[in-house]
Amino acid sequence: MFQMASPTASWLDRSALTLSGLCLVHCLAGSVLLAVASVGGGFFSHRVHAVGLALALPLAVFALWRGVQLHGRCAILVLGSGGVGLMAASLAVGHGGSETLLSITGVTLLAAAHLLNLRWSRLHAQ
Repeated sequence: MFQMASPTASWLDRSALTLSGLCLVHCLAGSVLLAVASVGGGFFSHRVHAVGLALALPLAVFALWRGVQLHGRCAILVLGSGGVGLMAASLAVGHGGSETLLSITGVTLLAAAHLLNLRWSRLHAQ
């Protein structure tokens, strides 16, 4: 019933975790810089969130789905979907506290899902 975890599946989750980390750095650094100096530039524009979501969505779907096929834990897919949903919701609000809170919470949930996916995939590969 369960398949062996492939190096590709592990690479996908690690890539997704890296992307989540970059998003967290962006959100936190952007908030601090905007609050302190009212600067931003391209890295801190609202458009970068749409690009980040466009990168995260297919990576999350593919990596989490492959993991669920391997280990059978659908809760991981639900957790990741909630994270992606919050990230998408952050696009609907303007720059500010709500956007940052939605983005950080969404990215954290998605990163947690990828971390759990990676761990459960490794356990079932042994």
